[in-house]
Amino acid sequence: MAGYLRPLSMPRAKAKPEALDKPERIAKVMARAGLCSRREAERWIEAGRVKLDGKVLESPAVTVTAASKIIVDGEPLPLKDEQKVWRYHKPAGLLTTHNDPEGRPNLFDSLPEDMPRVISVGRLDLGSEGLLLLTNDGELARQLELPASGWLRRYRVRVHGRVDEKVLDELINGVTVDGVRYKSIQATLDRQQGANAWLTVSLIEGKNREIRRVMEHLGWTVSRLIRTAYGPFQLGKLAKGEVEEVRGKVLKDQLSGRDRSGFAEKSKKAERRPADKRTERSKAGRPKKNARKGAKIDPINQPKKENAHRRRQK
Repeated sequence: MAGYLRPLSMPRAKAKPEALDKPERIAKVMARAGLCSRREAERWIEAGRVKLDGKVLESPAVTVTAASKIIVDGEPLPLKDEQKVWRYHKPAGLLTTHNDPEGRPNLFDSLPEDMPRVISVGRLDLGSEGLLLLTNDGELARQLELPASGWLRRYRVRVHGRVDEKVLDELINGVTVDGVRYKSIQATLDRQQGANAWLTVSLIEGKNREIRRVMEHLGWTVSRLIRTAYGPFQLGKLAKGEVEEVRGKVLKDQLSGRDRSGFAEKSKKAERRPADKRTERSKAGRPKKNARKGAKIDPINQPKKENAHRRRQK
């Protein structure tokens, strides 16, 4: 679900929102203007914050046209801006929401003052960090966070406990935890270091606290969780708290791509294979561990494999 990240402070606009060829639900129009997500728009309407043609709306079950006058919190609905996306390196300790009953710090407070109104593509929970996509288009946010997009979400995960790689391999078949079914998860062991281990975990669905709940179900406690990729977008060297706009042709090219990892297709094939063959193939495709004692692990970038020729020389 997309979270609203900026305080509502809209510029006055004399022009009408983007012309509509046919009537559309008002919540959809508000989301497309970059003001909020559809669900948030529906809540705002139910709270009496939205007027349509001079009358306060009580229900979001209303359609509007180009001639409709929409007022939100006393301000005209702003014109739709050019579709934009930003990469943001979320630090741990920030909420991906605007309002918190406990008053804990949230994302919009950390964004640069010159940032426009933005919403997040999905969420990262309070203790999680790494790549979070931001956009000024609520409809785009909704599309990109749905599993139907086929976009892979990749994480580096540190867990406490001894990791059984056979158990990790079985996650490709999905797992049920406390009555909740989680779909195919690709997980590999990068390094076991004493009582802790670093994993690379990839999934498409991304339910609330999915990785933490699955790891706890397997007997391991997550002590650090970093998202390193969301579809074709990478965290890379983006510093904590830094925001970087994805510009021009790059954005267009990336948004036109779907499941460039091929993981979605591999997951479907895994569900059709017998269990014993699934295990054999997952083992064959698992990257070798970096077994050097004392080697420092980069928490964001996966360890590189050693060149075979160099290993023979040692």
